[in-house]
Amino acid sequence: MKYNSIAEIVEEAENCGKKISEIVLEEQSKALEVSENEIFERMKNSLEVMKASVEEGIKSNKRSISGLTGGSAAKMKNYVDSGLSICGNVFGEALVKALAISETNACMGKIVAAPTAGSCGILPAAVLTVMEEKNIDTDTIVKSLFTASAFGIVIAKNASISGAEGGCQAECGSASAMAAAALTEICGGSAKMCAHACAISLKNILGLVCDPVAGLVEIPCIKRNAMGVSNAFVGAELALAGIESAIPVDEVIMAMKKIGNSMPSSLKETAEGGLAATPTAKELTKKVFG
Repeated sequence: MKYNSIAEIVEEAENCGKKISEIVLEEQSKALEVSENEIFERMKNSLEVMKASVEEGIKSNKRSISGLTGGSAAKMKNYVDSGLSICGNVFGEALVKALAISETNACMGKIVAAPTAGSCGILPAAVLTVMEEKNIDTDTIVKSLFTASAFGIVIAKNASISGAEGGCQAECGSASAMAAAALTEICGGSAKMCAHACAISLKNILGLVCDPVAGLVEIPCIKRNAMGVSNAFVGAELALAGIESAIPVDEVIMAMKKIGNSMPSSLKETAEGGLAATPTAKELTKKVFG
């Protein structure tokens, strides 16, 4: 992708009077030398995989190979369907989907890395929930994934989307920021609003460490996906209300990079620090590996 900053993407969209997804689709078509329709269909297929991973993850008898996780999505679904959810159906369903997709990943099922396997539940949960709850057409949802992917590419170029390199802020943080931008476009927000949504959501997760128990993408990763989709809705809602990030999104991305560089290796996917170093985590590790 030719864009090196989100500011460039926003400027291009505003100058052309188009949505971010539209200019990204055009740019990708030229760069890959294939038709826009072909690229669109590829992304549409990814959306179908996202849907299938939700259905697979909701099964109550699903357990990960390690035995550490499974069944949370089914429990959350039952709770939401009971009508007892504190925050309502949209929020509850988003949590269900984020958990379901993450559990599908832990069970070695087919998922879309968005942008990584460890953060795979956040973006799909956000867009699929809005799609269902607000009866959004499929084309609009697919287009929003191009906006999310463009923002993710910029983050990867200028910082990182890897927990091993930048901590969980680089995985769940990036996914949450991408989802916030997608939600904002879906709900009629401008290109500039998408940028503010991305910035707000990414700011909220700055400093989040990557400390997987037993070195597996399960604890605390799966529940962090639920947290990440919640944060994406926060960023989108604030941006759509006209609230702006005081710090421009590209500066937030650079701040994330510097924070990641400052983290000790024990907090970057090595399972040597944080939650992974707690007594209970060590016992769980022994249970898995003997």
